Amino acid sequence: MNKLTTIAGALLGLAFIVFGLNFFLSFIEMPGPPKDSNAAKWFGVMAPTGYMGMVKVFEIIGGILVAVPKTRNIGLLVLGPIIVNILAFNIFVAPGGLTQAPVIIISVLGAFLLWAERKSFAKLIH
Repeated sequence: MNKLTTIAGALLGLAFIVFGLNFFLSFIEMPGPPKDSNAAKWFGVMAPTGYMGMVKVFEIIGGILVAVPKTRNIGLLVLGPIIVNILAFNIFVAPGGLTQAPVIIISVLGAFLLWAERKSFAKLIH
């Protein structure tokens, strides 16, 4: 199980580091949402505020933390709300988005790591 959590942590961390850095460096071409869709309206409101830049900084920090086994739990605390927001966006704003591979992979890896570290997180509520 330890090797599996290490691999899952590295993959989740890599995903958030790559997509977070891509926001600033644009090395992967990302298609935009269809015009006049709810997703396009959402991005139209969020883009000028700088909010997404802050989220992407937290994605990079969380990705680094979750990739390192000693700081994995802190990384999960940083990335947890981001993963929930990714799921909420794909459920409520961009219906059908839950079929995208990155959304599924990130959600499954995050849930697996949370389950694997459940004893550590249980201490937070006792």
